[in-house]
Amino acid sequence: MLKIQKKLSNPFLALLALPATAVGFALSTQIAALSWILSKKYGLDIHEVAFVWLAGPIAGIFGQVIVGLLSDNVWFMGGRRRPFIMIGGLVSTLAFLALPFIQQISNITGITDIIIIASIIALFLDLSVNVTFNPARSIIADLTPEGKIRTSGFVWMQIISGFFGVLAYFLSMVFGNETLLFIASVLVFATAVFPILFIEEKKDLKSENAQKEEKFGVWEIVKEIFPLYGFLVFGVFSVINHFVAALSPFHNPILIAALAYSVIIGIISILKGLKTKSNKNEFHKIMLAHSFTWVAFQSMFIMSGFFIEKQILPNMEISNITANWFAQKLTGLAQTSDASIGNIVSLGFLILNFVGAIFPLVLQAVARKIGRVKTYISALCFSVIGYFYIAFLGTVEYDFYFGMFLAGIGWSAVISIVFAIMSERVNPAKMGLYMGVFNLAVVLPQMMSNGVANVINQTGNYQLLYILCGLFVATSVVFWIFVREPESSNANVSIPKGGH
Repeated sequence: MLKIQKKLSNPFLALLALPATAVGFALSTQIAALSWILSKKYGLDIHEVAFVWLAGPIAGIFGQVIVGLLSDNVWFMGGRRRPFIMIGGLVSTLAFLALPFIQQISNITGITDIIIIASIIALFLDLSVNVTFNPARSIIADLTPEGKIRTSGFVWMQIISGFFGVLAYFLSMVFGNETLLFIASVLVFATAVFPILFIEEKKDLKSENAQKEEKFGVWEIVKEIFPLYGFLVFGVFSVINHFVAALSPFHNPILIAALAYSVIIGIISILKGLKTKSNKNEFHKIMLAHSFTWVAFQSMFIMSGFFIEKQILPNMEISNITANWFAQKLTGLAQTSDASIGNIVSLGFLILNFVGAIFPLVLQAVARKIGRVKTYISALCFSVIGYFYIAFLGTVEYDFYFGMFLAGIGWSAVISIVFAIMSERVNPAKMGLYMGVFNLAVVLPQMMSNGVANVINQTGNYQLLYILCGLFVATSVVFWIFVREPESSNANVSIPKGGH
């Protein structure tokens, strides 16, 4: 075992964060490139692009829970998380190499439907991300004690991953989205596969408090995710509706019913928690609150390019767009309107990730004073303000950047603090499984973005994107208000000094 691992020092926490960083870079690359390539290179509409993105949630439904369950109960290649991280990194590399060649793959296979080819490649990419992300987060919880060091581990994950995300969007602006895919294939492979070889895992993850052994099967998982049934039903409907046009009249009623179910279950969980306090009830409240946040962020990631094209680009001269300056200066190439859309989106998300990378340190200082839950709520409120600012005041690119800055404060908490809070509500011997179950609060709500896309497509009102994003995060804030602070907080959330 490395000395830095024995001491749980900062360098070890940074090393421990690198596999999750590989996933973060992969996701940033996907966000920067996938929608742009599908819409500008292959001419897909907003609802068709959103359908391709359904591959991610579908992969997450199976990948996260299954891999989480397996990685809790297997040991090979010197670890329980290591094999999945390495395999996921390799598959991600291959998927990134395939994305620029969708048309060529279509010609070779004889499959003329670009949507099908893109969806299959996106499915493999998202499967690899999901195979990697759960073990990458679980290993942080495995190798750190509850309280300040574990929180620090997840904060390091967000800091490093955030800066790699910034790098992805910067490379997108400078070299273009297709070149970014090739760069990503190299970086993801390097950061996912090699660092994990230097980390020694614990073979025994049993809790020192000898918690009652929990038996989990498919049926137990189905029961555990009852707060997310509304998202699940709508997600299944979205997939079927794409192939059965006769179901289209039922789209909006099912969308509304799914959201109504989620809100009602949230209220019931809150009332139940007021009567009887339990970790299971807290887990359900956190899961549901987190789900509404992800409807907003996923919708933003998928459809911001369409918002830029319809709401901002018509108000600007291409020669005056700041986001084009980087590419023009470093490559000497004039930027087209299509390239300008990608550049503005990339610079906006660069700002989002930069804030997401540095703000965990600020949030920790705040958490020492008011606790992690209140800090998390406060951060999400900035995202609400940012979304409404873009929706109602976003007319030029700087409005978009300012909104992304505000949204980034919430983003910094979504990818770091929430996992530290959640991990203290579950059995540590089942951490991989619960990480997988909890991730359904990410992937199932992501399927709702297809509903958002269809509503925007029907109305032609692209302002609705950020109005709905603001409303979804505001709903999450309301539910988070009723989440109890973990007992281990006690102002112990600072990053530990190296060697101590």
